[in-house]
Amino acid sequence: MLAARRPFGQNYAWVVAGVTFLALLAAAGLRSAPGVLLTPLHDSFGWERGELSVAAATGIFLYGLVGPFAAALMQTLGLKRTLLIGLALMSASTGLSLFMSEPWHFLLTWGVLSGFGSGAVALVLGAAVVNRWFVARRGLVMGLLSASTATGSLVFLPGMAALAQSGGWRPVVIAVTVTAAALIPLVLLLMPERPSDIGQRPYGATEDPDDASRGRAVDSVKLALGVLVQAARTPAFWLLFATFFVCGFTTNGLVGTHLISLCGDKGLALVQAGALLALMGLFDMVGTTASGWLTDRYDPRKLLFVYYALRGLSLMALPFLDFNVLSLTIFAVFYGLDWLATVPPTVRLANENFGERNAPIVFGWVAVGHQTGAATAAFLGGYLRDLQGRYLEAFVLAGFLGLAAAAAALWIRRPGAHPSVAGAHA
Repeated sequence: MLAARRPFGQNYAWVVAGVTFLALLAAAGLRSAPGVLLTPLHDSFGWERGELSVAAATGIFLYGLVGPFAAALMQTLGLKRTLLIGLALMSASTGLSLFMSEPWHFLLTWGVLSGFGSGAVALVLGAAVVNRWFVARRGLVMGLLSASTATGSLVFLPGMAALAQSGGWRPVVIAVTVTAAALIPLVLLLMPERPSDIGQRPYGATEDPDDASRGRAVDSVKLALGVLVQAARTPAFWLLFATFFVCGFTTNGLVGTHLISLCGDKGLALVQAGALLALMGLFDMVGTTASGWLTDRYDPRKLLFVYYALRGLSLMALPFLDFNVLSLTIFAVFYGLDWLATVPPTVRLANENFGERNAPIVFGWVAVGHQTGAATAAFLGGYLRDLQGRYLEAFVLAGFLGLAAAAAALWIRRPGAHPSVAGAHA
């Protein structure tokens, strides 16, 4: 029996979580690469940054939009196959860009194709893995996997920037291509489709799960849309969607896109401003993991209330800081701890309202709200900056949205809540 050759027992679920973490790291690195490539491509081909930014925006949008369909595909075609297709598409699309000679080639490879590929290796993958492989410690594991998105940028950005500075855009493309390709054999060797395939139970389970039957890949679109129609009839879905819209608006949409520019308005050097984002990424790993641990033990609605309220107040205060090293470091540490802390409580509320089978798909649709909020803030922040000559209005507006999201979180129902037992059912 295959399980006899697995010395890990139920702990093999942590191996699967580790492989998933690496895949999410790679996807996060790919999504941050276009920002590094803008200047080298402009210098090499003379392409305008506006043209190149369209490709980056397309990739970010598809990264969010593909999520719910990828989650459905994980149910019909299989989680492992979906992940392998995503990694192969990521590697192939970026590798093809080595031969590009026109701006639309960059849009096709780094925008459309890599957007589809990385969308299959998004946070919905983490939600699907957690629901399938874990019964205990779900919040903690979801926190670790969620933190990988910021950690990916933190790990890859400095290296990619160094490669671009010394060798131009091609070494960056090669590095991303090889990284995605290297994960394919790792997934093939170390990631079974489900615990029962190796004669095991999910981590913390005391009885065998009722594994759902697998359908056809063509059913995934129907499944994703059907779950959306069903979920959209409930207030809980729209409250989760709205709060996650605010999450995207206040993180990578406003702060991620415009913090460096705001610091420039305040006289801070580019390197110092970039270091703030790196520091946020470092502390996001701590904050999101801690949020997962808390989600296993406390009411997720109250956690979301605290996260969004503190985020809103800090954003309203930021434009009035002195922008010295001490005040900005305190802000970076605080905001980094809160950056993606909202993900584990949101996933838990999706599980409680929509069931473990449909929750990853629902979370995928909720994540579309996150990316929509991010795109809105990225545009609106620049528009208000051009209109008013300052960022004050944009950050104050984001602050009020954070407070509104905090209030909305308390209205989310918990029909499937379970008593919290030291990291048991999340």
